[in-house]
Amino acid sequence: MNRNAAALDAHLSALFQKRGYPGMAVCVRGPEGVLYERGFGRRSMDPERPADPDTVFGIASMSKSMTALACCILEAEGRMRLEDPVVKYFPALHIPGAPDDCVTVRTLAMHRSGLPPMEPLEWSIAMNSAERDTHWYREMVRTAPNKMDRIEQIVDYISAGNYQPVGAPGEYMSYSNEGYALLSYIVDQAAGITLEEFLKKRIFEPLGMTRTVLDLDGGEARTLAGGNITSLFERDDDGKLVWDDNWSILPPFRGCACVKSTARDITKYYQMLSNSGVWEGRQVVPAQAVERMVGREFPLRRKYYYCMGLEKSLLGGRMVCQHSGGLHGVSTMGGFLEGGYGAAVLCNEGDVDMDEFQWACYNFILGLPLDTGHHWAVPNGKDFRQPELLCGDFLAREGLPAHCVVRLENGRLTGTYQDKPVLLRWCGENIFLAMDAKDPEKRLTTLRFYTRNGSAWGVKCGSRIYQRVGDEARQKGEM
Repeated sequence: MNRNAAALDAHLSALFQKRGYPGMAVCVRGPEGVLYERGFGRRSMDPERPADPDTVFGIASMSKSMTALACCILEAEGRMRLEDPVVKYFPALHIPGAPDDCVTVRTLAMHRSGLPPMEPLEWSIAMNSAERDTHWYREMVRTAPNKMDRIEQIVDYISAGNYQPVGAPGEYMSYSNEGYALLSYIVDQAAGITLEEFLKKRIFEPLGMTRTVLDLDGGEARTLAGGNITSLFERDDDGKLVWDDNWSILPPFRGCACVKSTARDITKYYQMLSNSGVWEGRQVVPAQAVERMVGREFPLRRKYYYCMGLEKSLLGGRMVCQHSGGLHGVSTMGGFLEGGYGAAVLCNEGDVDMDEFQWACYNFILGLPLDTGHHWAVPNGKDFRQPELLCGDFLAREGLPAHCVVRLENGRLTGTYQDKPVLLRWCGENIFLAMDAKDPEKRLTTLRFYTRNGSAWGVKCGSRIYQRVGDEARQKGEM
């Protein structure tokens, strides 16, 4: 296939300029080697310090697949089982209403333990990081029961049961950072060494990922970066770009979000996964570990399916497994296409979307027009016949309480999503798009409703299930 790297470069450059991000690094690998790599913009406020493919960025939740892979390697070596109940490793852990033996390593890794969105990760960041004085920070400090700097505190919070689970273990997928915090310490126990050491010895070193590390505060990352490490950028309330060098510190969530890497390094990891654990002719990871992580037991379709640490779907006729990430000063996306291809986009501004950049890389690999979109949810132009079933106020308690409110107005489904007015467009079955009411062509999130006894009890906004609340809950201040 004749791939035009110059066209990809021009496309990404124009997109980068349009979005106005401070800095970004991109790398694409294939069986032939590096097919494309480049840095865009800067790694600090100094324009003389550009970002490049060796600049160290945070990768945030892209870290999760490495923790999941560690579990699968340990299973392949007979040192643990994915079906192990979590109480084997944390005897004090209980999820209300769930039999202890049904909450397993596997259900945690697939975000199917029944845990709803909850506060501990946000509390941990606020209580352990150097943060700006914002409304979010003040509320997290005010509401945190402790520093959330030990895994036992998360176990205690989960086991106290002051929440409603989102179904039985294995029933529904709802993204849970707390589940991956537990997995980090399960790896410690099963491996007999820390997750940090395990990833270094079993993944980073064999792949030659010399500029990649799992660390909490960025100290080790700064050392191995030799000065080529990014600062962290955000937009203030007025849209002005501000920056600092204060990495988010969230001690118990090590394998959840704390890896730092480079575009050049991280694509080695994804290409290895695409090749069933083979890197440069060597089987560096057991093939059965990769199979257990994303293999044939998981469905392959246009709509993504969350396997173990990666979302699997069909894109352009090929399997793709990918994950995004976001923290303070971090927005990332990376993944692999079957056939030996890996791609990653790392950005140093927080809370921005990397989809269109990553899709351009996939399109380059597949020989598609570079601006081809890959949204799996598409409006069908029809009206949902029973819209009243979906109306209600749905809440997630991950950090500041977040609401998705659905109303029926003049025969149309409208509402708010995280305080933004939205219009709902039906895509078939129980799937809707929440479109920005002020810009009806702008997608804000995908909604999947769950109904029972004549009304919706929950709605999955993106990857998190928000649960219905009533007037009583609202009056208690859960707004």
